[in-house]
Amino acid sequence: MQSVEPQVFLISEPSLRWGEIASYLKEVNGTAWYNNRVFNADEPDTKDAESLVEFMGKMCYRSWAPGLNPNVKKVRDDQETYIKNILKSKHGSVLEHAYFSFIFYGVSRVFTHELVRHRAGVAISQESMRFVRLDNIPFWMPEWAQEDKELQTEAISLMQKMENFQRWMADHFGLDEEGVDFHEKKSKTSFMRRFAPDGVGTSIGWTANVRTLRHVIEQRTAEGAEEEIRLVFDTVATRLKEEYPFFFGDFTRSEDGTWTPEWSKV
Repeated sequence: MQSVEPQVFLISEPSLRWGEIASYLKEVNGTAWYNNRVFNADEPDTKDAESLVEFMGKMCYRSWAPGLNPNVKKVRDDQETYIKNILKSKHGSVLEHAYFSFIFYGVSRVFTHELVRHRAGVAISQESMRFVRLDNIPFWMPEWAQEDKELQTEAISLMQKMENFQRWMADHFGLDEEGVDFHEKKSKTSFMRRFAPDGVGTSIGWTANVRTLRHVIEQRTAEGAEEEIRLVFDTVATRLKEEYPFFFGDFTRSEDGTWTPEWSKV
């Protein structure tokens, strides 16, 4: 058994084409907003994800400056104040424009079965055990289970038997012999995965928009959520609040890892 710990990698975030934005804003007399986003060495003073949400929100009301829309007499120029007002008023649709992509590594099939229940506003790509053969079985044990020595002895013994059976099947089917085509390997590997536990460590790519992320963080760090998914989304929330305080700054964390937003279900 290979001991693993769930890990979180934030691998992508929005990147804006500021030249195209400038061209559009010139058409609608919104250049003042663009000019307020100060550039240093071709980099905006705010993160693209936050600017994207602000841009989409202001586009809806043509609120680039007072008077462009006769119905709008006052505009919020400060980005943090603007986004906080979106959260407060629960106009969360514009949050869906900003997507973040994660790799969750060393997580179990227990975790992924829970995660894929969240479908709205996400994209998912998962390591396939129909193709990826198990030479060993990566497995995460929570701290309380590691401290139970009798449990550890029995669990390690069972996992070793499962690993040995995986290797025996690969040898029995001759999967590493010359001339075995990929279809045959795929077919047999698909069968072999049936003898792996739900706790086997795997990888899953997960992309979600800000609106979805806020909901999932709240739901999956709650006291009643499954232990592993609470651990992972505690890490997600910690990182996102640090890097994107305008989007996640209203969340507070309790000592047990529960994250609670000031504005729920935006």
